[in-house]
Amino acid sequence: MKKYFQQDIETMPVEKIKEMQEEKLVKQVKYVYENNAYYRKLMDEKGLTPDDVKSLDDLAKLPFLTKNDLREAYPYGLLSRPLKDCVRIQSTSGTTGRRVVAFYTQHDIDIWEECCARAIVAAGGSKDDVVQVCYGYGLFTGGPGLHGGSHKLGSLTLPMSSGNTERQIQFMRDLNTTILCCTPSYAAYIGEKLKSMGLTTDDIHLKAGIFGAEPWTEEMRKNIQQSLGIKAYDIYGLTEISGPGVSFECEEQTGMHINEDHFLAEIIDPDTGEVLPEGTEGELVFTSLDKEAFPLLRYRTRDLCVLTRKQCSCGRTHIKMCKPKGRSDDMKVIRGVNVFPSQIETVLLKEGYTPNYQILLDRINNEDTFDINVELSEEQFKKIHAKGGDDSEEKKSLTAAMVAMLGIRPKLHLLAPNSIVRSEGKAVRMIDKRKLHD
Repeated sequence: MKKYFQQDIETMPVEKIKEMQEEKLVKQVKYVYENNAYYRKLMDEKGLTPDDVKSLDDLAKLPFLTKNDLREAYPYGLLSRPLKDCVRIQSTSGTTGRRVVAFYTQHDIDIWEECCARAIVAAGGSKDDVVQVCYGYGLFTGGPGLHGGSHKLGSLTLPMSSGNTERQIQFMRDLNTTILCCTPSYAAYIGEKLKSMGLTTDDIHLKAGIFGAEPWTEEMRKNIQQSLGIKAYDIYGLTEISGPGVSFECEEQTGMHINEDHFLAEIIDPDTGEVLPEGTEGELVFTSLDKEAFPLLRYRTRDLCVLTRKQCSCGRTHIKMCKPKGRSDDMKVIRGVNVFPSQIETVLLKEGYTPNYQILLDRINNEDTFDINVELSEEQFKKIHAKGGDDSEEKKSLTAAMVAMLGIRPKLHLLAPNSIVRSEGKAVRMIDKRKLHD
């Protein structure tokens, strides 16, 4: 069985990896400076030119990029190639309706798909496998990323997207699917559905699953592995850098190998920005080493984790990152979708509601629950009270607005004025009861 997709790169000696990264970094800084006015301005403000970056040690001199920069530069401010050279746009949600848009040249797509192909091979995949992709398609990077990786590997690819679980299982059985790609919560649901249909793992042919886009625990991994009869692998990525495949888990399942020939990782103190030594927990920062259309230098992910170069039994030499242990901002991943409290506040104000709300998150039967308590104004409360307490019309309209902004459906509860407990004059915006980290 093939163990690597690109063995010479994936098992390259660490010294050679660093030499490659250094050469690419010097070229990339020059490329970005010459082709990206937004980042050139940031460098100019620090008194930097490309000549100041001669080695990996000089990386820390460069300014950071944040999601706020991406929103400020929307849509074309961070584009480094003419639009005629771009072949794809992917997007992640924004906090005020202004979304983060990432551009790709064909070269960028090829790199992304190679990274995803490496992940599939690390999970035991080959061209003889049938890969069922149940991540969402469209602007979301999950579906297109693993779909492209499966094609690059030469596997038979089922572009199922999510939903219609009985049909998913039917195709899984009829077409002998061997590798499943989706969010871990959806994988858990497929396992439950399989059981409710009176089927067992003997009725399917799955051997592995590649799950990402949301946090999941080791306990959940064990449950999925048992319910589907597979080995469950983690995968990490973010739209701003490319999508899934920035890093992936191998057979050892003790962290995700970062594709260091394309992505240079740092760990920083989230408060001071100081670069921290290997093995220290901090905020993960990525630099794209060879992207053309949307190359980000020192992008702050807000994910908190640890990097390690401890030798791995799989033979891969690329540095590992642990599962992200949380975020240094207030963004939450709900059912694989990034949700910010400020998005909810934007919708409430636009729809004429008070900005007093509370987000309640929990995980029941391996699936996220997403409730929002919304305080009504006196006028709104009286209007609903006059209808005998029937708030169905208001809920329907507000829910539609929330779905349009967030991309997922919350359960709304319209409350009487002053129902939400204040703390020092402010409502507690988020109560997350999910146990996402062991």
